[in-house]
Amino acid sequence: MPAPDKKPIPGTVIFDGEQAMKGYALNKMCFSFNDEANRVAFVADEDAYCAKYGLNEQQREAIRSRQVLALIAAGGNAYYLAKFAGILGLDMQDIGAQQTGMTRAQFQQKLLDAGR
Repeated sequence: MPAPDKKPIPGTVIFDGEQAMKGYALNKMCFSFNDEANRVAFVADEDAYCAKYGLNEQQREAIRSRQVLALIAAGGNAYYLAKFAGILGLDMQDIGAQQTGMTRAQFQQKLLDAGR
């Protein structure tokens, strides 16, 4: 149950205890990518690697789709998801573009326009 002082922010998922429990397997798997051998094993057979960690169908579909927002909705924590994004060769600008519904070039221009 969310704390009474938490106010929903439209379009966002608050990573709270409920989301942490929901995403435990996904985040545990992404944490495993700290080890190069695990990254290699994932690339070699994604389905088997996901099964090894017990990902549910929502999480597996989010992995297959490579959509950060779907991963967050499936309980993913941004810090752990960065490990997965690294395997795909994505950086924070790629992720920011996905989260805002922009192309990478549009997102980069938005950052430039904002002076960042």
